[in-house]
Amino acid sequence: MAVKFLGQYLLEQGLIDKQQLLRALEIQRECSPMLGELAVQEGLLDSKQAQVINDRQRREDKRFGDIAIELGLLGAAQIEHLLAAQKAGRKMFGSILIEQGMIQPAQLQQALDEQQAERQSAELGYQQSVSGHALAQEIGLAINACAKQFTRILKSRAQFAGIVEAADDAPGRVTACITVEANTPLILALACDLDSARRIACAFMRIAPERCDDELARDALGELLNVIMGYVIRETLQEDEPYSPSPPDFERSLPQVMAAAGSPLAVVMSSELGSFELMVGR
Repeated sequence: MAVKFLGQYLLEQGLIDKQQLLRALEIQRECSPMLGELAVQEGLLDSKQAQVINDRQRREDKRFGDIAIELGLLGAAQIEHLLAAQKAGRKMFGSILIEQGMIQPAQLQQALDEQQAERQSAELGYQQSVSGHALAQEIGLAINACAKQFTRILKSRAQFAGIVEAADDAPGRVTACITVEANTPLILALACDLDSARRIACAFMRIAPERCDDELARDALGELLNVIMGYVIRETLQEDEPYSPSPPDFERSLPQVMAAAGSPLAVVMSSELGSFELMVGR
């Protein structure tokens, strides 16, 4: 069973409806601004400076505050102030539901207990599946990179949901694949349905849904995979080891990519923009 975010779990259990879910998510986002947004709101940065830091975060595994200090745009005391303000305003999803009268505390606690049991079961399955696998480190890095970039770039969340037992080959799915030529070659792939790809593209490029076509959706998925690939490569290759990544390839389905890869390892990731599969191979 795939691990779901609390809101999706409550929706599927019939404890809240879709409008309540969307409203609670909207309130949570309003209460959880990114550091760059807070800095702009407080006049510590302008929007262009915040974007420079955000763009650099796409390329480097560093926190917003660390990059801002390196660039001389903010001081340590200003970062501490922004972090404190961010923490003070943050609200847990469940607390929002209770405050809005959408669910009773006892119902929420029971759902949290059930969700936690599912999460523990999925994590145990993950450990059993990757233990001893040649690509255990790479898939772990890819999962972490996904979670970070969804938060930083897409202003959303993504998490491990389960192991791919049989890759989905249904029509209408999009698969982006990058092959990295190096002393130890690596293949990475992202796959999802077209609707999820469009939502990812809209979040990635900050555009309205009506402006996103199928080509843009594929391009955004490929660019996201490029970012993830960069993180994985930096942590797995030797310093100064040469490598050459291919442009994202969209010609093959995930089952075809996995069949051609050596010892592939794939996981299901859940996100607020839709679920997707993440694969590494040789």
